[in-house]
Amino acid sequence: MAGVMRASLTLLALAGADPAGADPFVDAAGIVPGLTVEMRYAGSNNFVGRPIAGYEAPRCLLTPPAARALAQVQADLAPEGLGLKVFDCYRPVQAVADFATWARDPAEIRMKADYYPRIDKADLFRLGYIAERSSHSRGSTVDLTLVRRADGAELDMGTPFDLFDEASATDSPRVSATARAHRRRLRAAMIRAGFTPYPQEWWHFTLAREPFPETAFDRPVR
Repeated sequence: MAGVMRASLTLLALAGADPAGADPFVDAAGIVPGLTVEMRYAGSNNFVGRPIAGYEAPRCLLTPPAARALAQVQADLAPEGLGLKVFDCYRPVQAVADFATWARDPAEIRMKADYYPRIDKADLFRLGYIAERSSHSRGSTVDLTLVRRADGAELDMGTPFDLFDEASATDSPRVSATARAHRRRLRAAMIRAGFTPYPQEWWHFTLAREPFPETAFDRPVR
């Protein structure tokens, strides 16, 4: 019986709806005041070097609880003159498949110097930078950084977003003390709002009490 239920959830996910038939996502920019949105996978400024399947608009879609929690983080940071910039939010299953197909093509390495200069592309799966499934597809995971609200400038985090390298681990000793402090500031604010960090990537957080923990959606980002 459990297997039947899991299959049903999968089919609903591929249809792009939750079990109740309601839209499971909101546009986070409408919920989080002053949120900066730079959806990397909707354009070419990413580790693949082109728009990714399923990203038809540069919108940050999230489940309502995740968006509200992100608004809490934004409010927490405001007294310090800081804010959030999001790079990726909900990620369709088709986008995850696009990443996996790219990762298996040894000839496609045009973005290597910028995103994985010290790692062989063949090791991206083994090292956990590329996966067959992504928590982003459940709609409550977000990739983000800190910015100064006055001018939108990103704070120094020691590495850029999506650098596949040991230096991107939140507590890496390979970055400056200033960068480590900024990473800790982001992590602390996200944890207070109910997000769980992914230690291997300083920018990656998932809402601990996510509403669809076993559902991977595949509706395009529009």
